[in-house]
Amino acid sequence: MIFMHALVATIVHHPEDARILHRQIRALVDAGHTVTYVAPFRECGVTPWDRVRSVDVPRAQGRDRLSSLRAARSALTALAPQADLLLFHDPELLLALPSKRPVTVWDVHEDTPAALLTKPWIPGPLRRPLGRVVRGFERRAERRMRLLLAEEGYRPRFRGNHPVVPNTTEVPDAPLRPPGDERVVYLGHVSEARGALEMVEMGRRLREHGVRLEIIGNADGAIRPLLREAHQENALHWYGFVPNDRALRMTAGALAGISLLHDTDNYRHSLPTKVVEYMAHGLPVVTTPNPMAEALVTRRPEGRSGTVVPFGDPEAAAEAVLELRRDERVRREYARTGHRIAQRSFHWPVQARLFVKQLEEWVAEAGGPKVSEERPEPTTPAIVPGRVPRQRRRHPRIALSE
Repeated sequence: MIFMHALVATIVHHPEDARILHRQIRALVDAGHTVTYVAPFRECGVTPWDRVRSVDVPRAQGRDRLSSLRAARSALTALAPQADLLLFHDPELLLALPSKRPVTVWDVHEDTPAALLTKPWIPGPLRRPLGRVVRGFERRAERRMRLLLAEEGYRPRFRGNHPVVPNTTEVPDAPLRPPGDERVVYLGHVSEARGALEMVEMGRRLREHGVRLEIIGNADGAIRPLLREAHQENALHWYGFVPNDRALRMTAGALAGISLLHDTDNYRHSLPTKVVEYMAHGLPVVTTPNPMAEALVTRRPEGRSGTVVPFGDPEAAAEAVLELRRDERVRREYARTGHRIAQRSFHWPVQARLFVKQLEEWVAEAGGPKVSEERPEPTTPAIVPGRVPRQRRRHPRIALSE
């Protein structure tokens, strides 16, 4: 058995991000590998998982990214010599990689240049020029490291044939409960481009019919006041961020899961993970017509698993929910079909084995792990967020456990 020590890093994502922690890190740990995880635990109010070694760094948000990059570079420089693999999840970290590092893998989560077009903290005139700069960084990254892609649709951005690790999910043998008729759910980050304005209006319309909209996820700073106001007027219930495993349990028994993404370049060629998660947990889907979501919900040979509504039309979205409420037979049929599709095509354990195997192969090609016959133990003590002791400035905000 070959055991690796993997150094995993993010400064942008929540430390309990579903792809990073609940899928990839868990897959590595379950396979017997050791993981050191660099992430913004403290700023997100997260207690690290006790099966990994954790390093706290500041979170990169909005235009405030320099301090995060400095801290991340210091942490990675200190920890990389002990690792067999460095797996990072943010394009920002391309600027923070140490010169001496092990096999390095960038897990590409999104179409970054396209995503920049919807970032409110970037001045409008700078978005497209900045996107071209990012494209240049991506091309350079191909020559310097390995890449994993979260979507088949990302392949045209790159010249190489990089493996795809899609955003699938853990599909239970059976949903906890059949779809009910009192509430609909949205699971995921909330932004204007993800349909925040439409969801608020949709919630108001559904309230008149005794249906509650529940939003489970963090939100962009500009959207939070809107959600708080809607929450206070009882147009919806906003839970804020909830860890993925618990959030998925909260969706059980909902009338439908909604995905009202806008028609943007970033979403046009991506399959929304939330749609797959709704199907996996037995919820009918109400989605806007992004090509991959529409194809999954309406064009699979197994049958339909939901309803497609126009972009930017909260009235149509609310009416789709009410139609499902009126027809129990249809919503249960959609729920069964969606769960069956998810079981056959989107069950994460299948991808987990391929993901771990790919990383093991890349490490082996580079000469193999430093320790191969027993679980590797990094030479530093476990690192957890907490009170930061006095230390040299070159390692800012790394807190060592006592």
